[in-house]
Order: sequence, then structure tokens, then C-alpha cells
Amino acid sequence: MANYALRVPESLFEYARAVAEEEKTSMNQFFVTAIAEKVSALKTESYFRERIARGNTEAFDAWLQATPDATPEAGDEMTG
Repeated sequence: MANYALRVPESLFEYARAVAEEEKTSMNQFFVTAIAEKVSALKTESYFRERIARGNTEAFDAWLQATPDATPEAGDEMTG
């Protein structure tokens, strides 16, 4: 496990401390979780950008056209 000295503005640190206490977790665990959540969000965004780049609108339209015209099953109806 690596160590990293982190400088945090006092106001943000106090807010983080309060949230960690509310969550009944250590400051270390709070920061590790926050970093993990941010990394996950960035990786997810990257994944969807790659998927968009590989997308084929014409193939999707063809797939939709091949879908049978049927009444939705109970619970699958569009609302609103």
C-alpha cells in the first residue's frame, strides 16, 4: 500500500471530517472511497465514449426495423 501526503483546504477537510463521522468511518477510508468513486466515474465516462465511437447508427436503425411490431407485455408499457 502506498502513502501520499495530501494537502487539503481547511474548510474542505472539516467538511470531510464531518461526513466521515456521520458515516462512522475513518478519514483515511473516506478519502480512499472518494478517490475510488472518482476513478470509477472517469473510467465509466471513458468506456461510454469508446462505445459511442464504435457505434453504428445505420446498424442500429436496421435492428430497430427488424423488431416485430407487437403489443408490449404487461408491465413493459410506456408511460408519460
